[in-house]
Amino acid sequence: MVFVDPDSLESGGAPTLGEPLAVEFGNTRYAVRGNPQEGLAKPEHLAAWLRDYAGAFVPGAADAAVTALAPDDLGRFLRLRDVVRDCTRAIVNGHHPSAALIDELNAASALAPAWPRLEPSGDDLTVTAMTSANPVDAVLGTIARSAIEIFGGPNRTALRACGGPGCILFFVKNHPRREWCSPGCGNRARVARHYDRHRTTRSR
Repeated sequence: MVFVDPDSLESGGAPTLGEPLAVEFGNTRYAVRGNPQEGLAKPEHLAAWLRDYAGAFVPGAADAAVTALAPDDLGRFLRLRDVVRDCTRAIVNGHHPSAALIDELNAASALAPAWPRLEPSGDDLTVTAMTSANPVDAVLGTIARSAIEIFGGPNRTALRACGGPGCILFFVKNHPRREWCSPGCGNRARVARHYDRHRTTRSR
């Protein structure tokens, strides 16, 4: 039985910033005017998010996972999302993630063993990613591996928490002057500073 109807899906609901997969996944917990929001409140939101980010997985993996989702899978994804956010927050604050968080991330990554397969394609040769995992475990493992590559690679030192008022999103700082997750947050921060300066001047 198909738990989620792929043809009935709307938007995943969470912000899209063009960040690496694991950062985007962590940012499904976000805020609107300082009020925390849940971008994966129900299985349909998760399915829509997987569909929207299908290009970040091996071809066909996200679509297969959407049709294979079971009622208890949402909790597994939410737990991985919380682990990713907790690890990111620790790194942004200059700490190592706890051993327990690292163990959870490694366990999620191990859900989907993968290997390359060489195949003829006309006059050429192509490489296809193969896995023995079920589709849901395959996408969970891919998200976890994305997090591991970020936390254990050069992007670790570029991870930042957005400085926008009330924002709880993370991003990879890809420009020396970037301080916010999006131009919208940057505009709000500048407006808030302008307001504070003028309020201070008037109170003198």
